[in-house]
Amino acid sequence: MLWAHGFGSHRGGEKAAAVRAECARRGWAFAAFDFRGHGESGGTMLDLRASRLLEDLGAIRDWLATRGHLRLGLVGSSMGGFASAWFAKRHPESALGCVLLAPAFGFLDRRWDKLTAEEQAEWRRTGKRRVESEWVSIEIGIGLVEERAAFAPRELVRDWRTPALLFHGMADTVVPDTDSLYFARHANYDQIELRLLKDGDHRLTAYKDVIASATGSFFAGLLEG
Repeated sequence: MLWAHGFGSHRGGEKAAAVRAECARRGWAFAAFDFRGHGESGGTMLDLRASRLLEDLGAIRDWLATRGHLRLGLVGSSMGGFASAWFAKRHPESALGCVLLAPAFGFLDRRWDKLTAEEQAEWRRTGKRRVESEWVSIEIGIGLVEERAAFAPRELVRDWRTPALLFHGMADTVVPDTDSLYFARHANYDQIELRLLKDGDHRLTAYKDVIASATGSFFAGLLEG
C-alpha cells in the first residue's frame, strides 16, 4: 500500500496513520513518502510539476520493486489523489487499484482559470505566484500550470482500466465534489465507486477510520478476486 499526500502536506498525517494501522492489522506492507518540495524531501515548491509528481511515484515504485513489491495499492489524498490516478493511468501494470480522497483532478486548470488576465500575465512575467490558505503560504512556479493541457480530466477518464474507490466531502470548499463526479460519470469502466460524504470537508480527517477500514476491504476484495 502506497500513500500519496496532498499539496503542502507531508507523509505523516492522520489519514496516512489510519491507513497504516489498517495495513498493519491485515499484515500488509505500507509505504509513505514526501513528494519533492514537501516534508523532509529536497527541492522547492517552485519546482512543483504534475510530471515530477509522477516521477516521484515512479522512483518509489522502482525502489519498492527491489524489495519484492511489484504491484501497488495506491491511496492518494487531494494532489496525491491526482498524482495516483495519473500514475495508474500511465502504468496500469503497477497499480492493483486506487483509493482517492478528495482527488484534485482539476487543480491545474483551477489554479489558472480563477485568475484575472492581469494576474495570469504577472505570473508569466515573474514565473512564480504565492498561494495562501489556512494550511500553507508558499510560492509555486509557472511550470505547474504550463502542463495543464497534458493532464486534462477528460484525458484521465479516457480508457481508464484500474479499480477505484473515491471519497469526497460535499462540504469541500477546496476541491469541489464535481471533480470526483466527473470521473465517476465519464470513466467507461465498471469497477469505480464514489462515496459522497454530506458533511465532509476537504481534509476528511473526521472520516479517517471509516476510510481506512473501507480501504482495507476494497483492496482485500481485489486480492481475493
